[in-house]
Amino acid sequence: MPATPAACRARVTAVRAPAPAILEADLVLVEPPALEFEAGQWVSVPFGPKTVRAYSIASTPRSPTTITLCADVAPDGLGSRWFRALAPGAEVEFKGPLGGFVLPRSDARRPLFVAEEIGIVPIRSILADLDETGVDRPATLVYQARSEADLVYDDEFRALARRHPGFAYHPGVSAGEGARAEALVDRLVTDVTGLVAYVAGGGATIAKVREVLMGKGLERKAVKWEKFW
Repeated sequence: MPATPAACRARVTAVRAPAPAILEADLVLVEPPALEFEAGQWVSVPFGPKTVRAYSIASTPRSPTTITLCADVAPDGLGSRWFRALAPGAEVEFKGPLGGFVLPRSDARRPLFVAEEIGIVPIRSILADLDETGVDRPATLVYQARSEADLVYDDEFRALARRHPGFAYHPGVSAGEGARAEALVDRLVTDVTGLVAYVAGGGATIAKVREVLMGKGLERKAVKWEKFW
């Protein structure tokens, strides 16, 4: 079961830019000294009494003393400006872990992961966790980004596909109509028997992907989703 959310304090140890408008920040836990979470969960950062921003955890539960947050800072809103200002040594307060976008190890169904842009972050955590714990199960990842440069973790997913023949990776960029997530899913999925879908990104794309899969016979409850905007 997902861990109970707790008030946490952490210190930034590194900040990276894996893509033009994407930032990663490594946070070492101060209080509590470790964060017990499940791959796919997120944390909530407060910006006032009624204002918070959610950030998915890109790292895996194998390293609970340090977590990696990843964010799209292109919108340049309150959260984007805060993330851009992070630097080693800065202290961060947040609440977590939160969210139920997780893959139970007891679920024997074949997972189809569909990510739009920054929606790749929780899926990256899930896939990395499976890899790190030696779980080799058939899975497919469809990943749509604005451009090839915005395909965060692309090298990692290609390496994963080379190591695990049962893992299929299908990236696409928004510039091509056939590269839209729902179009890729429509083309790739021919049989929904024993399938469970995990879709993360914008609400419109989630709805379109769900419609495609349900049109092929997948039950609505077999489509799990995490809405980012």
